Amino acid sequence: MAKAMSGQKPVTPSPDGLAASVNAAKSRGLPPVHLWNPPFCGDLDIRIAKDGTWSYLGSPINRFELVKLFSSILKKEDGKYFLVTPVEKVGITVEDAPFVAVDFDTEGENTTQNVTFTTQVGDRAVAGSDHPIRIVIDEETDEPSPYVLVRANLEARIDRKSFYRLVDLAQHRDGWFGVWSGGQFFQLIRSEDLPD
Repeated sequence: MAKAMSGQKPVTPSPDGLAASVNAAKSRGLPPVHLWNPPFCGDLDIRIAKDGTWSYLGSPINRFELVKLFSSILKKEDGKYFLVTPVEKVGITVEDAPFVAVDFDTEGENTTQNVTFTTQVGDRAVAGSDHPIRIVIDEETDEPSPYVLVRANLEARIDRKSFYRLVDLAQHRDGWFGVWSGGQFFQLIRSEDLPD
């Protein structure tokens, strides 16, 4: 994505150009996006839907490796989402959370239990102090929306089947029904609000 010369029309950012920049800069593991502060180059018509589907110009991005690559350079600043490389920063739209936790594994039990979530792009996070679980209750429907922090400011919405499995692991503590992971107790619902 080149910047326009004086008097020239700006060049529209493109996913392929962004992917090439990422591949050139990427080493093993996640890129250090927290260290990258390039100039803002404009918005790119990329949208992450509530179900975790990425689309460009209204069409789903079906190449998993491209979605995985883009997800590795995602950054959240002041409530807005960006794809960043060492030299470029473009805004994108996220409907809810950028990731969806589609599964989890457990090891241990009770207070020594660890719950490791896996997202739709293969990221893994063990719920705990660095990766807390939070619940948002919809004011209109009273339905819970559960989230887990995956990495710096980026959350995954825990999908329905995984949330139901999580509830199956839950226990009562101090008036709450919740789950242990990483040495912490995460409140899911007040015990008094559980259906009979």
